[in-house]
Amino acid sequence: MQTLHVDVDTWLHRLSPRAKLLTLAACGVLLFLTQSVALLACANLLGAGLYFRTGLAIGDALRRLRPILISIAVLSVFAALVGPFHAAIVTALRLTALALFAATVTATTSMAAFIDEITALAMPLEKIGLLRAADIGLAIGLVIRFVPEILDRYRAIREAHQARGIKIRLATTLAPLIILTLRDADNIAAAIDARGIRRQ
Repeated sequence: MQTLHVDVDTWLHRLSPRAKLLTLAACGVLLFLTQSVALLACANLLGAGLYFRTGLAIGDALRRLRPILISIAVLSVFAALVGPFHAAIVTALRLTALALFAATVTATTSMAAFIDEITALAMPLEKIGLLRAADIGLAIGLVIRFVPEILDRYRAIREAHQARGIKIRLATTLAPLIILTLRDADNIAAAIDARGIRRQ
């Protein structure tokens, strides 16, 4: 499986994973507390500055963001059609800044570090019997690892449709994408159970 982590040595990579995750959470809260276009624009500039210093080439960096940016653009256009234009601008800037910060954290934090930190943060909930911390860390780690796989699979399905001259529609791409993803999920779950990674 692929990973979104960029294996280089920058000051962002050397920061504590916990500090990055807590900072990301705080930034998310702050972004949703403000309606100021100026502040949100500054947050986007800061997020872009950090993201483009993660060691990714410009083309790769933009390619990673393209699906989420397209989604934000569609959502913003819809918001502008049904509500105030200012609210649509705020929504676009807020979500774009959050995407940039999240992409920065993902690119500079290894999967093992993610799982370790999430497991540690979930330990208090395990102590009171609400969940198993290791299972939470494993589940979130697998979700993150699946993201590039799903995007690659979607591109492969789209290219196959184009090669056959089939018009690309949601109905014709979503079904095979879901089937392939669920098949891989079943295989991974079986492998995890076979190795006894999850506690009974």
